[in-house]
Amino acid sequence: MFIKKLACFAALSASAIASVAYAGSAHAISLNYTPGANRTSNVHEGAFSQNVNNSNFVTIDFNNVNDKSFKGNSLVDYTFSQGNYSTSAGSTGIFNDQWAPAGVAGDVNQSKYLAVFDGNSVSIKAKNGGVFNYFGLDAGALSGGNTFELLKGGVTVAKWDYQQLNDIATVVGINMSNQKNGFFEFSSTGTSDNFDEIKLSQVGGGGFESDNHTFHLGSGKFQSTPEPSVTLGMLAVGGIFLYQRRKQNLQNAK
Repeated sequence: MFIKKLACFAALSASAIASVAYAGSAHAISLNYTPGANRTSNVHEGAFSQNVNNSNFVTIDFNNVNDKSFKGNSLVDYTFSQGNYSTSAGSTGIFNDQWAPAGVAGDVNQSKYLAVFDGNSVSIKAKNGGVFNYFGLDAGALSGGNTFELLKGGVTVAKWDYQQLNDIATVVGINMSNQKNGFFEFSSTGTSDNFDEIKLSQVGGGGFESDNHTFHLGSGKFQSTPEPSVTLGMLAVGGIFLYQRRKQNLQNAK
């Protein structure tokens, strides 16, 4: 089983089709784009991070939001610039409609997602003084005015606009008028570009749609952390190889 998981991780890593960096002063956030991964096969919930089933990461998919009380969880806090949000389509809120960020193959997302409309923003902050060194999201139906920003102590660490995201995206959602989708991952390359806040804004008309927010709390450079079971599996494989080599050496010494 662990060998199958290792192969899966390798295949997903190889699926990355674009990787660029934001460099500004001492900061150099790494931006990686992929079509994303499925959390559960044949379930249309949009694209996920390849780390979605890794216990070292936290994913918020918005699927269980049924009222206006959503504020995040024990690790992250969501704040809406207008103080509240809608649960019906057409304005900043959490709901489901045809503009939900598409799945890996452009398939229609049948789950709820977060939408930010004209002049609004959503701030996502780490609680209890924590910092992030990784954040990923499924962004869909990309359009003018979509703005993505990472901050530390209220100071911008890195920022991207619609054009920068759209230029590297390739997945086109079904029935989305050629608007692009995909999973964007933002990773720290060192302590100087860790961030404690993520801000999604819509500047001008249109909306910024996103889903399946994935976080990794940690300081310093982001390094992929395998699941504990996979780590144990890797150690087991290594132990087998060492045993076989030692056994061979003993036989050769006879």
